[in-house]
Amino acid sequence: MSINRREFLQTLAIASASGLSLNSNFASAQESAKKFYELPKFGNVHLLHFTDCHAQLLPIYFREPNVNLGIGVQEGRIPHLVGEYFLKASGIPVGTRDAHAFTYLNFTEAAKTYGKVGGFAHLATLVKQMKISRPGSLLLDGGDTWQGSGTALWTNGQDMADAALALGVDIMTAHWEMTLGEERVMEIVNKDFKGKIEFLAQNIKTSDFGDPVFPSYTIRKMNGIPVAIIGQAFPYTPIANPGYMIPNWTFGIQEENLQKTIDEAKGKGAKVVVLLSHNGMDVDLKLASRVSGLHAILGGHTHDGVPIPVQVKNPGGMTLVTNAGSNGKYLGVLDFEVKGGKPVDFRYKLMPIFSNLIPEDKSMSALIQKIRKPYESKLQEKLAVTDSLLYRRGNFNGSFDQVILDGLMAQKNAEIAFSPGFRWGTTLLPGQTITMENLLDQTAITYPYTTVNMMTGETIKTILEDVADNLFNPDPYYQQGGDMVRVGGLHYTIDPAASMGKRISEMRLNGNLIDANKSYKVAGWAPVSEAAKNFGGEPIWDVIARHLRDIKTVRAVKLNEPVIKGIVGNPGIASI
Repeated sequence: MSINRREFLQTLAIASASGLSLNSNFASAQESAKKFYELPKFGNVHLLHFTDCHAQLLPIYFREPNVNLGIGVQEGRIPHLVGEYFLKASGIPVGTRDAHAFTYLNFTEAAKTYGKVGGFAHLATLVKQMKISRPGSLLLDGGDTWQGSGTALWTNGQDMADAALALGVDIMTAHWEMTLGEERVMEIVNKDFKGKIEFLAQNIKTSDFGDPVFPSYTIRKMNGIPVAIIGQAFPYTPIANPGYMIPNWTFGIQEENLQKTIDEAKGKGAKVVVLLSHNGMDVDLKLASRVSGLHAILGGHTHDGVPIPVQVKNPGGMTLVTNAGSNGKYLGVLDFEVKGGKPVDFRYKLMPIFSNLIPEDKSMSALIQKIRKPYESKLQEKLAVTDSLLYRRGNFNGSFDQVILDGLMAQKNAEIAFSPGFRWGTTLLPGQTITMENLLDQTAITYPYTTVNMMTGETIKTILEDVADNLFNPDPYYQQGGDMVRVGGLHYTIDPAASMGKRISEMRLNGNLIDANKSYKVAGWAPVSEAAKNFGGEPIWDVIARHLRDIKTVRAVKLNEPVIKGIVGNPGIASI
């Protein structure tokens, strides 16, 4: 592993933060970087896992949330810990590069010290390193790979299909991939991936006869041991995303079918059975307690970086459950020691991808340059400059979300604005130029239509109650894994632990209580109805690009967040 002298000062700062003196020489800094990614081989079954990269081919900044509430039995449990609570539970010292990777703490200054994370060229180097040290290992892609950037949108996912092939992905499952539509998904699966990447989903069936659309599982022999990987796509895709894009397929958790699939794989000789899941971690934790025979669930969807797997007891024994974060920021490495026909021990490491510590893979770098070249000038269009840290992630709002809300209200002359609680979207540091690429990182979807509607106060409350129940329902099987709809203009109070229909109160506009019978002008975007598609509202990126060009500089962003009841002492929220 080597780094060039242009990167020396930043690498030396990183080395200093982890204990080396600033008087250390260049070779010492290199050695410190190298050791960070040395992971001794263990066992004889090896699985590499990334998920929710959201088409981020280049290194990025990504701030973890300071609000990730767990309610009821989920309070105080992984993944619903933030900041210092998270570090304590995970055994990570404050002020280290791991602390920066896994939390929001001191984000701006730490990001300046440690640099960007992710990037497929850097990820490719680490994957190759792990595959060399772990012969026969499989690279698993948990989905949300073909969506989330301008190039993914403009190439209809082809850039990420090509990148996945170059990365050496062996198996994947899906969620946002489905927003390219059935025909396009099948085209990639049957042409680009045929004989190279297995696309698995035990829970996707045809809507007419209930036949499997994709294989449910595969069995691969690894060092003489049969290993079964079962695919689990996002169960609520036709609800959370437009159903008209996948009209002939049904989804769902399919717990009973999953148990049958596990039993079938074991009946065919599998000694290790793993679920490659896009359920979201809370769903996976419940699922692990109810099905038997899974040795691990490698999960995604909720973007939780979980360095220590949760061990869940069930009638068949114990299942490891983890989640590998998002945006290409981590690579999970799960090693099993299999003896006597069963796993007897394991090791797990979730490795942050610090792009300044890992050299680029030259072939992947060349592919990325080729992908981007036709679009480079459009991607690099300068829209504005930000004086504030711009981020998305958090249960109730993010500063980039607030910019979108403010832009919607200003450009559409609306009293109130709604923006979806998407968890994908990269981070910008104060002083950075906001480019069209940065805006598309927040908005690049296949149903980007903006809407303006007159809504009664009663309708507004119903919308907020529905989304709150999706997020805070005490039964994880009724959670859909996103964050709360972001709201501009309107102020409200929420009690996350209350029952359905009773969480939202004190809705006010300009200090006045919302009238249930009065109508208000509300702007929004990303509607899931086909009628909204047919109406064809202006794409969100055009609206916000215009807004950013108008204001030129994003000043201090004041988040419009609700008053939250019943959260005193909850380790899933920290003030900043």
